[in-house]
Amino acid sequence: MKVQFSDISMRFGAMDVLQDVTISVEEGEFLCIVGPSGCGKSTLLNIAGGFLSPVMGTVTIDGDPVTGPDRRRIFVFQERGVFPWLTVEGNIGFGLFDLPDEERQRRVAQYVHLVGLEGFEKAYPRELSGGMKQRVEVARALAVNPDVLFLDEPFGALDSITRLQMRSELLRIWRAARKTVLFVTHDIDESVQLADRVVVMSARPGRIRRVVEIDIAHPRDLSSRRYIELRDLIFGEIGLAHQV
Repeated sequence: MKVQFSDISMRFGAMDVLQDVTISVEEGEFLCIVGPSGCGKSTLLNIAGGFLSPVMGTVTIDGDPVTGPDRRRIFVFQERGVFPWLTVEGNIGFGLFDLPDEERQRRVAQYVHLVGLEGFEKAYPRELSGGMKQRVEVARALAVNPDVLFLDEPFGALDSITRLQMRSELLRIWRAARKTVLFVTHDIDESVQLADRVVVMSARPGRIRRVVEIDIAHPRDLSSRRYIELRDLIFGEIGLAHQV
């Protein structure tokens, strides 16, 4: 589904957090939002999800105004939200209570397979690695068949090797499911590896400084000249000189 942000401004008390943010996210697009800490990235995502109301502007999804949370729009957060008292299959099937048992089991099996957790269906979160827990959360989000998937720095708490693995997993899942994805990250490399386009935000109050199209086919060579050019362009836009 298409997500449209129109003239979004947000204030908390006397603090202006977002100012005049306008951007369209096309159906099936993978859009990353980057910018300095405190620039309103997560606030923008929460407005799109219906958890916050802007002081000015509107968000629409396929033309319908966002007025509150909706199970068609699912969040995945950095703080892992798996339920420790449920197994892998219990977590993935948590939002499918309104389906007949046979369909629920089929849907759970489909997403267990999609995220590569066959053999762990009966395992509890304490028995899983951090990356596996994150895959459970992504599978749970996808299992309810959302129109839009919002991810707020979902890999930020993982070690660097697991983050790379999870990026590859997420891309594989996205190519299979083709959901519209809005992904907030502080990691420039992550945004260039994942996104169709990267929205670069200014310091608070957050405005759109630039939208960078990532014109590299997947899978992306992280050492290619074009990848490095785009990465360094984004670093430059947020005022950082990238050094390796």
